[in-house]
Amino acid sequence: MANGDLLVVDDDRALRERLARALRDRGLEVRTAASFDEAVTRARESCPARAVVDLRMPGRSGLELVRELREIAPAIEIVVLTGYGSIATAVEAMRLGAVHYLSKPADAEDVLAAFERGQEPPADPAEPMAPSLARAEWEHINRVLADAGGNVSEAARRLGLHRRSLQRKLSKFPPRS
Repeated sequence: MANGDLLVVDDDRALRERLARALRDRGLEVRTAASFDEAVTRARESCPARAVVDLRMPGRSGLELVRELREIAPAIEIVVLTGYGSIATAVEAMRLGAVHYLSKPADAEDVLAAFERGQEPPADPAEPMAPSLARAEWEHINRVLADAGGNVSEAARRLGLHRRSLQRKLSKFPPRS
């Protein structure tokens, strides 16, 4: 990989720097960004060959960033990394041009393996084909929250829940199946 070939984008500073350091330790040239705007600026400066993009960031989302990075560098390989994974967002990320989708926590080895797998589906899917009722509810809540622009009060109103009840549901980890 050439200079500036890997861009790591995540609003969580500790995670971003830890992942970047681990990738640098493996001999890669890595740039980092904390937001959509910073990532676009870095991409225009160095036109990276690969990027690791967090799905949820303040402001514009990782899915929007995937679209923008593909416009800046059409051949870029992108792995979407998130702690809020769902089948719907994985499909959307792939449709927009991501080569793979990883759930957090993921380390440098996971990221590099995802780039190696490219367009192949994961060997052991993290999600069953038919999600459980709890998983379907969790995905629906997160879709409504995204549609409400991240506004918890508005999402709670749309879902017919009390705001605190919705906050409790959102604070839990997503159900596995």
